[in-house]
Parts: sequence; structure tokens; C-alpha cells
Amino acid sequence: MKLLLHTCCAPCSVYCIKTLRAENIEPTLFWYNPNIHPYSEYKARRDCLINYAEQKQVQLVVEDAYGLDEFCKNVIDKLGTRCEDYCYPLRFRKAFEYAKANGYDTITTTLLYSIYQKHDKIAEIMQAMAKEYGIEFLYRDFREGWREGQDEARAAGLYMQKYCGCVFSEEESGLGREIAKQLKKQGISPTNANVRKIIENNKEDGIINPTKIKEKQ
Repeated sequence: MKLLLHTCCAPCSVYCIKTLRAENIEPTLFWYNPNIHPYSEYKARRDCLINYAEQKQVQLVVEDAYGLDEFCKNVIDKLGTRCEDYCYPLRFRKAFEYAKANGYDTITTTLLYSIYQKHDKIAEIMQAMAKEYGIEFLYRDFREGWREGQDEARAAGLYMQKYCGCVFSEEESGLGREIAKQLKKQGISPTNANVRKIIENNKEDGIINPTKIKEKQ
């Protein structure tokens, strides 16, 4: 098996590399993530992965691409579905193209590790592209090692990002942390679902004033 592992960041790769190697599968990491903004964040994640790959002696292919304008232009009409309609397909297709051109017969992604990503959509898109390109999609539910991987990433001193990648997820993450604090003060356990619901309920013409957020369950 010659496996290409699309890799979103170093922390998410820790458990994936570990478990694949335990199965005697040696992955080649593939970096292509033009969804990450701003550039300082993009650079921090990319450079951290480069250093971690050297440390773990795992091959890494870096396809550098950054473009805030291009990303915003392509998601402006699909903000609510930007992940599955644009972000995932954009990155996966580049990985499949590289895999096809360079003799890889199998592909997977570290996005299957994150408990915050749309796991089923990721698997669905990868499976469809696997059929299109004639490459096997190696499905693994890496989420089972979420805590273990995060603990190891922190122990290794890796850069731990605070949001998924794009400017819109950064906004949601910042608001989400503030809302979570408010919910805890009210004795309510914050979840991704109820935090997102509150954000949506407090939008007025697409704008949110963090100081005026009210709980609307």
C-alpha cells in the first residue's frame, strides 16, 4: 500500500500517523490547505507540520497555496455549507490529483480525526472521489483517539490552533467561546449544537454584536 494522507495540521496528524504505523502503513503527508486564514495562521500551521514531519521522520509533500480573496469569492453564496460544498472538495481533489500523478494507490485524511469536522460528509466526499480517480479510500474513524492525540500534541509542544481554518470559522470560534462562558454562568452545559443555534438566532443581516447576544434556545 502506498498511502497519501491529506494533512490539515500537525496536532491532527499525531494519532493518525501513530495508528497507521501500528498497522505497518507508512503514510506520506500531503499539505494543501488554502482555507486557512490569515497568512500568519497559515504559516504557523504549515511550519509546525514541517518541523513535526522531520521529527517523526515521515515524508511530507507541501503544496503551498494561500488566497483569502479566492476563498471568500467561492464561498460567499454558500457560507452555511462552505465546508462540504467548497472547502473539503477543494483540498481533497488536489490530494487525489497528486496521488494519481505520483503512483499512490490509497488515500485518506486527518480530517477524519477531528471531533469538530463533518465526519460523514468527509467520508462521503472522499469515497466519491476515490471512485472518480480509481484510488482506494482508506476509511478510519480516528476520532476514537481524539484525547490521546491532543495530549501527545501538547506534550510535544506543537502549535495548537483555536479554530478550523477560515475567517468564518475563526469568527464562530471566538463567539462560541464567549457564548459558552455565558451558558456556564446560567448553569447550562455548552455544546456545539446549542452554541451554533444561539449564534444563528442572534444574527441580524449577517452581523452579530457580541455584547448583545442573548440566549434563544
